Amino acid sequence: MTSTPQLPAPTRPELRRSGTDRWLGGVCGGLAEYSGIDAVLWRVGAIGLTVAGGAGVVVYLLLWVLLPSAPLPADRSPSIVDGAVDRLHTALVGTRTGPAPTDRG
Repeated sequence: MTSTPQLPAPTRPELRRSGTDRWLGGVCGGLAEYSGIDAVLWRVGAIGLTVAGGAGVVVYLLLWVLLPSAPLPADRSPSIVDGAVDRLHTALVGTRTGPAPTDRG
């Protein structure tokens, strides 16, 4: 009887703004990389929310600021807006990479 090798559990990429698939801030590209749903569908959804009452703009801007940016390709430099958004993200969220420490004293 032969045993089948255990495959490692698939890991989901970290939720970040895309460094490569971006039109404005890379939010829809990042959501696509994270979820596996095509970025075009995320963009259509954002446009639909915008047309249906303006929520798409608010949600997009919030995600643009709250999601960390993935590294940009070597041939691309960040725009002035990207630099401002990254500074705002750091000011709001900080640079924590894990859960906040707890005070057990």
